[in-house]
Amino acid sequence: MDNASLQKNQAVRLCIESLSSDGAGVAHANGMAVFVPFTAPGDVIDAKVVKVCKTHACAIVQRVETPGPGRIRPECPVFGKCGGCALAHLSYEEELTQKQRFVADAMRRLGGLSCEVLPILPSPCQREYRNKAQYPLCLDGEGHIRAGFYAARSHRVVPCGQCMLQPHIFSSITATVCSLLEQFGASVYDEATHTGLVRHIYLRCAVRTGKVMVCLVCTKARLGFEKEFCAALTAAHPQVCSVVLNVNPAATNVILGSQCRTLWGEDTLADTLCGVPVQLSPLSFYQVNTLGAEQLYREAARMAQLQPGDVLLDLYCGAGTIGLSMAAGCRQLIGVEIVPQAVENARANAARMGVSNARFLCADAGGAAQKLLAEGLRPDVVVLDPPRKGCDEATLDAVAAMAPRRVVMVSCNPATAARDAARLAALGYVARAVRPVDMFPRTRHVECVACFDRQETGTAGAGPL
Repeated sequence: MDNASLQKNQAVRLCIESLSSDGAGVAHANGMAVFVPFTAPGDVIDAKVVKVCKTHACAIVQRVETPGPGRIRPECPVFGKCGGCALAHLSYEEELTQKQRFVADAMRRLGGLSCEVLPILPSPCQREYRNKAQYPLCLDGEGHIRAGFYAARSHRVVPCGQCMLQPHIFSSITATVCSLLEQFGASVYDEATHTGLVRHIYLRCAVRTGKVMVCLVCTKARLGFEKEFCAALTAAHPQVCSVVLNVNPAATNVILGSQCRTLWGEDTLADTLCGVPVQLSPLSFYQVNTLGAEQLYREAARMAQLQPGDVLLDLYCGAGTIGLSMAAGCRQLIGVEIVPQAVENARANAARMGVSNARFLCADAGGAAQKLLAEGLRPDVVVLDPPRKGCDEATLDAVAAMAPRRVVMVSCNPATAARDAARLAALGYVARAVRPVDMFPRTRHVECVACFDRQETGTAGAGPL
């Protein structure tokens, strides 16, 4: 069609038909797809076109003429300004419906799969579920230090007093930290000039104990007010068990540097996930929704259907939480992780649990899988929990060459999960089922768990999913 039929700044009346996987509403005008953030299926809106491309256009809402059946009034005062909650204008039921569709569409369109997509598991909590927050700092119009979040697709800080996704104690601690930084004359880091001291306030909490780690991300390794700051902060908030300084002097948008120094209290934060005791530093990976992660890992264990004599290979194992939560159900657990600190944590976690049938290797998942294959290892079940970019082909090829009867994949990205599922299918593994799991309410993100059986065995001996 003639793309000139839509023009930048043109006013259009649109009916939102569905949501894209990034949470934007999808409509059509003059035969062209138009993407509109912060809209709901069924909305009839007046919009302004802000960008016209060869295959699609982008628009912004000017007015909602008729709201769709799943639209609600957002609770957050900075909704649409902060880059976080893309779906806070939907009822939770509608959000789950859309996330179920995100996963089903990805598996069908990108993976070419026709397996069963089981009903989505809702998050146990829809509010205050995050156990971690990283707040960039800014100065308000009166020169006071404020914490907030970055606006979408920018590094402009939007001050936010209370985020509905963070524990309430976080906002209280953050306000105290900002006040103390002002009191001690600390400067706020400026990304444009690479000047200033304090870059971020980084908080972690342990769901089981309520204890909180406070981390200041700064450009210098020493602060002139460390003792006074720690004394005042811990007096105001007895939940704080650790105050840590993370040093990041680099001109980068990466939040954390590699060096940490404990200013007060414990070096790590203790928590428990799926019965696995964990010790968290500021640099440790940890699922941000503790109760949701337990639900996710339980689903992975259910799909694995381990037998007492099985060898379980846990690739991309991190601190070993998934594998260790399943170790009692198998003969041997082998975990593989490329980050040395995470491997040390996994070994320590196993020791604390008294798990004697586990070993952990520090290696790239693909390289380790090939090495274990060369050693003659034949795991019965393989669990994959790759990063957002998914698995590389070498890993999947080595997994298939080891011929486990079942592969269970945990993924935070349905698109790469679908791509990897297609690769596994080409290697002789049939997808039995996929389960969407909501770990991040009010955001566009959704996790899923998929299980695959080796084609030669089909479903023989496998229980119902």
